Amino acid sequence: MDDPRAPLASNVPEYTVSEISGAVKRTLEGTFGRIRVRGEITELKRYPSGHVYLSLKDEGAKIAGVVWKSAVSRLAMTPENGVEVIATGRISAYGERSSYQLIIERMEYAGAGALLARIEMLRQRLAAEGLFDAARKRPLPLLPKVIGVVSSERGAVIQDIRTTIARRFPRTLLLWPVPVQGEGAAEKIAAAINGFCHAHPRPDVLIVARGGGSLEDLMAFNEEIVVRAAASCPIPLISAVGHETDTTLIDFAADRRAPTPTAAAEMAVPARADLVADLEHKAARLVGGLNRVVQERRLRLSRAERGLPDLPALVGGARQRLDDRAERLGLALPNLLERRRAALVTVERRLPDLPALLRAQRQRVEERGVRLVLALPNLVAGRRSAVDLAGHKLLACLRHAVGRIHNQANRVLGRLSDAPVRGGIREARARLEGAAARLESVSPLAVLARGYALVTDPAGHPLTSAGAVKPGARLTLQFADGSVRATADGARRPDRQGELAL
Repeated sequence: MDDPRAPLASNVPEYTVSEISGAVKRTLEGTFGRIRVRGEITELKRYPSGHVYLSLKDEGAKIAGVVWKSAVSRLAMTPENGVEVIATGRISAYGERSSYQLIIERMEYAGAGALLARIEMLRQRLAAEGLFDAARKRPLPLLPKVIGVVSSERGAVIQDIRTTIARRFPRTLLLWPVPVQGEGAAEKIAAAINGFCHAHPRPDVLIVARGGGSLEDLMAFNEEIVVRAAASCPIPLISAVGHETDTTLIDFAADRRAPTPTAAAEMAVPARADLVADLEHKAARLVGGLNRVVQERRLRLSRAERGLPDLPALVGGARQRLDDRAERLGLALPNLLERRRAALVTVERRLPDLPALLRAQRQRVEERGVRLVLALPNLVAGRRSAVDLAGHKLLACLRHAVGRIHNQANRVLGRLSDAPVRGGIREARARLEGAAARLESVSPLAVLARGYALVTDPAGHPLTSAGAVKPGARLTLQFADGSVRATADGARRPDRQGELAL
């Protein structure tokens, strides 16, 4: 009898989870193969590995998709959320999650593809004109006084901007309300941007903001009129259109792009707390730097002060020396005068009696004059006789010597004929003639030749005194070239200067 607790036999096949997963994967891949799927991109995620994960959806369903890293570069476009595309690939299953997904190999715009193509063409044309060049970008002011906002007056955008500015640093906020989508929105947005350029007060920075939406909702910010208005705006402009993943052409023309309106407000004004903290930090650094500089200068001054001499002591010493010199100078002048006066008195006492000395000198001169007058005749007579005798003897000797030398010279010249001997003879003759000239100069006759005259009486005795000549006496004046007879008229005494008058 069978055991009632034994399991009942069944003809339903039994599969493992992996077998079911593999069978489903094979069925999907074998049934569909390579397919094209149309849908709107959503849940786009880019991973550090390079793979891109996304979903394609329509009104009734959604399918997961993946673009492997190797296929990303082969896509004909850059995937973005909200863009309707046609993805080409194959269906596969992911067994670990019991899900299927589309392995995308190619992607192109669909539905909105024509719109996106037009936007891309406009972007390229405006970029070629230089409207998106980085050199055109203007820096934002650090702390603007007035902030202009171009946005809708309804909605959370303007409230977020107001709240953020009031929290960070309250500033004057000017709103230019415009429709941000629909018919005529682009023209009104461009008019608002141009209107702020001529407004009073003129904003220091301008924010163009809108919340997120589909591509059609954001098309007003892709219009050429809006892009050109943003590029030509002289006010620094911040674009805050859509969410972080949304991109419009105004983002390229704006000076700064903010991912959200709140981020745009944070870019426009700094946080007051951050500014205060930064100022306090810089002030502390400045004070510290100044203190270090002061300490360094004080240290250098102290070192220089130690190297300087004691100026008050130097001045005091100089003043004391000056007082001492002044006192000594006041005493030295009277003492000097007194010493000079005493020296003059001493010299005066030692000086002889000048009048008496002159009288004695005059008396001695007169006595010697008398004695000279008395002695001169005898001296002149004796000297004349001696000179005449010596002169005659000398002349005789000279004549005899000269004759003898001439005879010897003639004899020698007769025997010698060479030039050197004749030269020596000429030198000897020159010396002889020089000696004869010197002897002739000391002759008494040479004295008479210099203008002197010898006075004698008729007896031939020389007269040496005027007192010895009587009036009418016959005199003989002997000159160098002869003698002259004369008669004396009389004699006069010498004048006071000792000169004789004839």
